[in-house]
Amino acid sequence: MNLFAEQQQPVAIATRRLYIDLDICAEAGCPVCTAQCSYFYHPENNGVRSIAEMAAYQVVCRRCESPHCVAACPTGALEQQPGRGRLLVRHAMRCISCHSCAHACPYGTIYPECVPILHHICDGCLDRRAEGSEPRCVETCPHWALRLAPPELEEDEHTVFVGPYLAVHVTHWKRD
Repeated sequence: MNLFAEQQQPVAIATRRLYIDLDICAEAGCPVCTAQCSYFYHPENNGVRSIAEMAAYQVVCRRCESPHCVAACPTGALEQQPGRGRLLVRHAMRCISCHSCAHACPYGTIYPECVPILHHICDGCLDRRAEGSEPRCVETCPHWALRLAPPELEEDEHTVFVGPYLAVHVTHWKRD
């Protein structure tokens, strides 16, 4: 279950949004996200990678009319959804993590480190949050790119809400 996808129905969890600052992620230059994850079902999971990928598609992707990234994918794993504002979706079961999409994007908005062969899932750390703890990724990101934002957080020109539980901060470019 991905709590942060827009198509998901709201789930009764804490009102604070997970806030990811993609500028900090880019400046830190981590080749792979080192924030830890407490996802129960497979310990190698790093749910924040799926969050960063989704955030990049939602906020950073320029949603080209004829996307080179989709055309470059040899397995048809990357799809643009015209009905959802040309939002990109990567089908993890088709993706072979060749990074052809990242190399084909003329704007560099597909981050290769966010296109893993292992599919990562974020459950929002519902159990930890119910106990009053922060998500494990928030506690372990060495660059403080993640935090829980207060309910009164407002969108601005560089902060965008993605679904009911995620806020993304990025200043790379401004969507018209």
